[in-house]
Amino acid sequence: MESIEVIARFNEQGQIDPLSFLRAGRSYHIDTIGRRWEDESGQHFLVMVPLERVCELLYVINESRWYLKRTGLNRLSG
Repeated sequence: MESIEVIARFNEQGQIDPLSFLRAGRSYHIDTIGRRWEDESGQHFLVMVPLERVCELLYVINESRWYLKRTGLNRLSG
């Protein structure tokens, strides 16, 4: 799990909507937010970035920190 910087907003229902994230000095725009759920580790978001890459982001509430939990590829690049 890798700590990342995320730009997000709160929508009309009070939910967090991640808009983009920064990883290794590169910005990734989030095209769509799919499934979202919450468990003991925090709030999870399955998001799609360009080239149809799916990533799982995790927001740990008690740390106020975002993590890239997994990607659909071995290495997110390009």
